[in-house]
Amino acid sequence: MDWLAVVGTAFWAMLPAYVPNNAAVLAGGGRPIDGGRTWRGHRLLGDGKTWRGTAFGVAAGVALALVLDAVRPALLSLLWFDLPHFPFVPALTLSAGAMFGDVTASFLKRRTGRARGAAFPILDQLDFVVGALVLTALAAPAWFGRWFTWPVVLAVLVLTPLLHVSTNWVAFRLHLKNEPW
Repeated sequence: MDWLAVVGTAFWAMLPAYVPNNAAVLAGGGRPIDGGRTWRGHRLLGDGKTWRGTAFGVAAGVALALVLDAVRPALLSLLWFDLPHFPFVPALTLSAGAMFGDVTASFLKRRTGRARGAAFPILDQLDFVVGALVLTALAAPAWFGRWFTWPVVLAVLVLTPLLHVSTNWVAFRLHLKNEPW
């Protein structure tokens, strides 16, 4: 498999995981997942993690997987490599795993005394990736093994931080985010 095919496969396979956290912001607000509870003087998660945002984020990721499946046949006629299709379970676990990874990162941020929006390098860029990959590997191991080969996983781990940093910087410059991370 050549590197362009690896990167194309990695990007396509991760799209249902890339979208949920951004989509969650669009529907944010509402009841916090932690219900305002604290532990050792800090909120468990904070006001930024809501049930509505999480549900919307997961739904957006699954919806994107359906769209990708719809356009996949046309793209395959133009490409020299295959692209993943998204059965329901991988579509759901990539999306839900991304949200779970982000919620887990918020919990870890609160435990280390970081405020909402504070930078936590590496964790900020890969929390949702780890959540998406682990949940999908557990729930759909055959599908995961078919598409997430070692070269593809490596490409995801390199590509994602670059995409994350650059898209967040653009959003910051457009005044869509308060922090450039």
